Amino acid sequence: MFFRTPFFLPWLYPNLLWRIPTHEKEIFLTFDDGPVPGPTEFVLRELRKFNAQATFFCIGDNVSKHPWIFRQIIEQGHSIGNHTFNHLKGWSYTVQDYQENVSRCKSELIRQGLTSQSTGVSKIDGLFRPPYGRIKRSQIKALQDYHIVMWDVLSHDYAKEIPRKRCLQGSIRSVRQGSIVVFHDSLKAEKNLTYVLPRFLDHFAQRGYSFKTIPNT
Repeated sequence: MFFRTPFFLPWLYPNLLWRIPTHEKEIFLTFDDGPVPGPTEFVLRELRKFNAQATFFCIGDNVSKHPWIFRQIIEQGHSIGNHTFNHLKGWSYTVQDYQENVSRCKSELIRQGLTSQSTGVSKIDGLFRPPYGRIKRSQIKALQDYHIVMWDVLSHDYAKEIPRKRCLQGSIRSVRQGSIVVFHDSLKAEKNLTYVLPRFLDHFAQRGYSFKTIPNT
């Protein structure tokens, strides 16, 4: 079970963002698949405790269903990324269908984001993460206006077969300066997430790390 992304993937896809170059003790937390009542609200509470900022890759359909949670994410200073409207696995869809689903998500993010009291469209437009990390080269080309964000460390919080302590230990061991780390604010990941995230934040905060949003440039 790999927690850190195999070295050859960034080599094969150098135009995708896998890690943030930095000389500082910084970690870039990301949360996929929300917003969802319960898990997302838990994440927001934990991030506040550590004065941590993160990037949430939101599913458009969940934003439509739970707009009040989406607005909390924005109003607490976090960044937003596009995760398609229906959590599509790119390998299973044509370029046109995939692009249309991404655009539908973008429209929903902007529509709901504009009702927030503390942000403009620029806060929620420009970052994209393909669900499951599955995306065709043709789809990458079609989405060239986005910064496509992958990851350096995958927590595996969604994997019910992985004990929560192993999930925590594997994630901690794999992180380095500039790591983009993936968690999931979803019901599927909730059991591991509620154990791992507070301990992960505490571990690195005690070692002088800060938690940043992914730059939208």
